[in-house]
Amino acid sequence: MIVEDSLQLRSGALQNARVLVTGGGTGLGRMIAEGCAALGATVYICGRRGGLLDATAAAINETHGAGSARPIPCDLRSAPSIDGMLETIWEDGGALTGLINNASANFIARTETISPNGFDAINQTIARGTFLVTTGCGKRWIKEGVRGAILSVLTTWVINGGPYGVPAAMAKAGVWAMTQSLAVEWGRHGIRLNALSPGAFPPTEGMAARLMPAEQGMDEQNTNPMRRNGTPEELANLATFLISPGAAFISGQMIAIDGAGYQGTGANFAGLANWTDAMWDDVRERIRRVDAEDKARRTTPAAN
Repeated sequence: MIVEDSLQLRSGALQNARVLVTGGGTGLGRMIAEGCAALGATVYICGRRGGLLDATAAAINETHGAGSARPIPCDLRSAPSIDGMLETIWEDGGALTGLINNASANFIARTETISPNGFDAINQTIARGTFLVTTGCGKRWIKEGVRGAILSVLTTWVINGGPYGVPAAMAKAGVWAMTQSLAVEWGRHGIRLNALSPGAFPPTEGMAARLMPAEQGMDEQNTNPMRRNGTPEELANLATFLISPGAAFISGQMIAIDGAGYQGTGANFAGLANWTDAMWDDVRERIRRVDAEDKARRTTPAAN
């Protein structure tokens, strides 16, 4: 939970802001959503698990009185679902002022074993979904003459590669290319696009189950030269600054927030080259079980 006196922007810095955080129900997205609400924003959080979104929004609203959180189920693999979500938001109080593309998908695997469906599941959420939400907001802002800020949560793998996480690395690299490209295209409309690449933060249940940092020997002492995880407040400080008026002349940039992790350790899964076939077989079965459990909790229909 965000501790408000640890946020470094002035109180009310996002007053009257209206921000959408994709994948805002858990993990990094929730940390960022909390930070936005604590600084006065109305925050919409979307995802496929409606019950989880409701619980997260209720917790944020109970804790952070300055702003508010509103849950809105959406399947980012579905263009109609995305368009319907944005229409609902615009009808609920007007144009967004900020978009945070946080929703992601990933699992560790030897690349030669990844099926077309496995690749598509990640690519559709990260690359296609992010593109559709971004352009959905952008075309509305351009039509209405409204300025906006877009922040995409990436990974340092777009710099040094993502062995054993190749589909996600490819998709995130595509989002980074989109960020730089649209910063140029849309700059004349007053629309800014930036990215941040987080390192080690408190692991979430889904991340731990699919990426298994503990099994790889990754802990707070060896993931970066600072020998600690980042805190939710540190992530929220950077994210909220980049979508705030204080960053009005920053566009087309990516900032790593990882304690020099990728310079010091690589911050990727290169060490998995030492895993045996039996270890990979075990991992594949565990990920399948987690995926099945997650699918059972979704409240939005699967994309066609």
